[in-house]
Amino acid sequence: MPARVSESFILRTYPFREADLVVSFLTRDQGKLRGVARRARRPKSSFGAGLERLSQVRVTYFQKENRELVTLDSCELISSPFDLQSNYAVGVALDFISEVAEQLLAPGEVSERFYRLLAAVLDHLRRKREDAVWQAVTYFSLWAVRLSGFLPELRVDAGSAQIAEEMLKTPIAQLTPRDWTKQTGVALRRFLIRELETHIERRLATVPILEAL
Repeated sequence: MPARVSESFILRTYPFREADLVVSFLTRDQGKLRGVARRARRPKSSFGAGLERLSQVRVTYFQKENRELVTLDSCELISSPFDLQSNYAVGVALDFISEVAEQLLAPGEVSERFYRLLAAVLDHLRRKREDAVWQAVTYFSLWAVRLSGFLPELRVDAGSAQIAEEMLKTPIAQLTPRDWTKQTGVALRRFLIRELETHIERRLATVPILEAL
């Protein structure tokens, strides 16, 4: 059984047994997978900080036929969101992004564009930090519902529709400079979050925290 190596984003981890973790991760070439990282909860684990949510890593894993979970062997850290954790608002935005990605992505369905969306939004947050929180959240929400195939007609006010139209045509780093406060495109953001929650059939845990910022 040969090992696979994939560039990936860590979406979420769950405690498993005494010292293991179940890891949900988005690979660039195989879609979303889940696997077991043996002894990852021990203090001297070889995985280190590579399993932090939204870390970009190069994962080595073994995948047996007809097995739901793969076995993680190692992960090499490419970039870490650790430098963003000092800002509370940015941290909440990262939690929202990882929760939405975890809930929307179907297991094993390759989504190169969703992978690139995560990379672009994280890079933008890293460069702009707290000044980019609402811009990043709105941009990610719009493209998340579009890439997942259920973006309905945008029945929002003219200002929000203009923002959406621009976002669908322009990379996040090239958007028109504007004051991206909580009120910027608020109707669009509420509409997108409502659509997200409708299609994943649950309330997103991070939304009330975002709205309180």
